[in-house]
Amino acid sequence: MGVPSRPGPVVQRAVLTSELQRLRQENDTTQEQVAAALDWSTSKLIRIEGGAVGVSTTDLHALLRHYGIQDGDAQIAKLTEIARDARQRGWWALYKNELAPEYLRYIGYENGASIIRSFQPLLVPGLLQTEEYANAVTVEFVPTLNQRDVVVEVRMRRQEEIFSQSGPPRISMVVDEAALRRRVGGQVDPGIMPRQLRHLLGMLEKPYVSIEVIPFSKGAHFGMGGEFTVLEFADARVNDVLYIEQTDVTVMDPDARITGYRAAYENLRQLAVRPDETGRFIEEIIASMT
Repeated sequence: MGVPSRPGPVVQRAVLTSELQRLRQENDTTQEQVAAALDWSTSKLIRIEGGAVGVSTTDLHALLRHYGIQDGDAQIAKLTEIARDARQRGWWALYKNELAPEYLRYIGYENGASIIRSFQPLLVPGLLQTEEYANAVTVEFVPTLNQRDVVVEVRMRRQEEIFSQSGPPRISMVVDEAALRRRVGGQVDPGIMPRQLRHLLGMLEKPYVSIEVIPFSKGAHFGMGGEFTVLEFADARVNDVLYIEQTDVTVMDPDARITGYRAAYENLRQLAVRPDETGRFIEEIIASMT
């Protein structure tokens, strides 16, 4: 499992809120009791524990003292550092006026994931797209040129940030054969799709990247319902994240849907051609296009 070199503020905030919830529960107190003891509104503590807002160093120390953690304790220093990291702005914050909040939140989690599992029925996964393929796809879905430029720019930046990490995540992608057969961009340049497929062959050489293909011969399957991604994290205090892109839904474990999608992902893998045959499968599709 890869350990990201920089978890990022979204993941760090998840770590912090998990710790604060645990400390309160260990003290056997309710949010209302803690808020009253600190002369806070209950909604303030709810927002802090839920990760909706950051927590200042002063408020953090007040909480920790209330939970019986004394000044000088190593836990205070560690949680203060995590809180400071959680208040930083991720690079994706630059696009808060152009992109949906749920998508930006997902990017924050993706940036700090240790395992990325994704299924795509119709498109090459975003982390594996070439820029020309991304442009050809985006032009069909995004109405204005400026918006299209932003979408593609962010997609390329996501790749750069993930693949430049000293400890990149393990990336496991399953795609339907349809995602590889469709001649995206063919009306403009017939070479776009073959070049995209050759890029996938290059990605297969990375030891932490797995690409598996479900052939048409396997018939109907769960993945025909749409794309989805499940993220896992090296820090056990951060719950798994499910992202369903069609509806910009981000779901955090514990949730029955995540358990179901994790099982579905493994079932889809069972339908794919053997991993050692993926390269040959893609090469045959390239040959059919040229």
